[in-house]
Amino acid sequence: MIAALYPDERKRPGYARLAKEIRETTGGTISGTYLWELATGKKRNVTLEQLDVLAEFFGVPPEYFLNEETAERVNSQLKLATALRDARVRNLALRAEGLSAESLDALLIMVNEARKVQHLASLDDQDDKAAPDGGQTETSGDAT
Repeated sequence: MIAALYPDERKRPGYARLAKEIRETTGGTISGTYLWELATGKKRNVTLEQLDVLAEFFGVPPEYFLNEETAERVNSQLKLATALRDARVRNLALRAEGLSAESLDALLIMVNEARKVQHLASLDDQDDKAAPDGGQTETSGDAT
């Protein structure tokens, strides 16, 4: 969750500062030490009050912390939101709007190849092949 809110590790606040931001934003109190313990897995028990404070601060439903399916859905939305913060990513997405399914598939292949060259993790193809109408597009060759 912290990485999604602060994607640049160099600008990510420490746990004490994050606890202060949480207190200032939500009025709830969680210590920096407690945040560190949660983040490292040393603590797993969270009160409902703390859960609500964390959910409010991070802008997620409380179920995010309790339900894996909800967490996956929210994480996928956060990845998209984080990617769209980059003006070049937004520009690319906006310019691709209106292109044919074949052109979009060709662009996806190019992006996947660029990710391989830069040794970046491969992304899930399921989202890549979903057509705007909810159907599946046909691709020739392996896009991964």
